[in-house]
Amino acid sequence: MAYIAGFVIVGFFFLALHYFTELTKYQKSLITAVVLAIVLSAIAYNIYSTSQREKMLNAVMKYNQNKTIICDGIEVNNENYTLSIGTYTFIGKENTPNYGRMISASTCE
Repeated sequence: MAYIAGFVIVGFFFLALHYFTELTKYQKSLITAVVLAIVLSAIAYNIYSTSQREKMLNAVMKYNQNKTIICDGIEVNNENYTLSIGTYTFIGKENTPNYGRMISASTCE
């Protein structure tokens, strides 16, 4: 829905650019290309960010299901690590070889 609203706003911008300015065709096409590049890069960033977040939440879900996941080449499971929900970081438990080690959930596969 937000994409539709964004395209409507950009459409109104281009209508105003077309009817209420005294720019040449070259200047209008340059402005159009720049705005289009900004909008497309924002959409691409949004898609990338969503996929990274889903990947991280998938790893957290597997951890919560008592499965072993691989983060930075290290096996992470419920027995050796706890999960900090606020930062989505795995922290090594006491009395384990991983005590004090912190691993971000965003680095997990």
